[in-house]
Amino acid sequence: MTAIYDCSVDSQLLAGMRLARGAIGRGELVVIPTDTVYGVAADAFAPAAVARLLEAKGRERTSPPPVLIPGIPTLDALASDVPEPVRRLVAEFWPGGLTVILHAQPSLRWDLGETRGTVALRMPANPIALELLSETGPLAVSSANRSGEPSAGTAAEAEAMLGDAVTVYLDGGPAGIGYDPIGERAGDTSSTIVDATGLAADGGVLRIVRAGVISRERIAAVVGDELLAQAGTAPDAEEPEPATSDAATTDTADEPAPAASDEADAAAS
Repeated sequence: MTAIYDCSVDSQLLAGMRLARGAIGRGELVVIPTDTVYGVAADAFAPAAVARLLEAKGRERTSPPPVLIPGIPTLDALASDVPEPVRRLVAEFWPGGLTVILHAQPSLRWDLGETRGTVALRMPANPIALELLSETGPLAVSSANRSGEPSAGTAAEAEAMLGDAVTVYLDGGPAGIGYDPIGERAGDTSSTIVDATGLAADGGVLRIVRAGVISRERIAAVVGDELLAQAGTAPDAEEPEPATSDAATTDTADEPAPAASDEADAAAS
């Protein structure tokens, strides 16, 4: 039976985290809070669990979920190359509302969907999410909503959309606190998705494939405006979860997410 665990209550936090770890280990789904939106999480290295996540959301393999990670060291373990401008960005904005799309390590044994060899990564600024990630390792996390529905800002909103497709709901209070809502959707606090896969090419630039809570101006202040593609050179991404090629979750999430090559959907959280 699905249950929502109030993580502001010590006994429920302990029980919820224990059950969440167990559910992830069995290939089941867990809803977690992030700093941007709530995300639905699965073991990134369990193809059946990732397929279950996509089914719960009503998505196809063409919208692979992003991956939330517990820290910058995991960035180097999952990405084959991390350009210096990306290192500056994550040093400035992680943990937080920035998702980066990079080329994935070719040796990774996972199946997130049709990623075209890329992965969308984010380190969320939420202690509950980070604690779970530190114990489970990287999680595939998409925004905790059915495709086409608004992102969930609370555990109750996520439960109303995903129901018993999820085994455990961790309630960490309202998500997105501290961020100014952005985009056309009321209350939207999706992460900003930056595609860095073109930096390896001569004269390559970063592309913002989903405008989110980290503004272009703040990104330009870190990497220089000359490293950013002009606005309008990439299609708009949908909502909180970048496709690996994302969350985000939730940020993430979230957390939608573009495939690095043809933008798209997902980072949660």
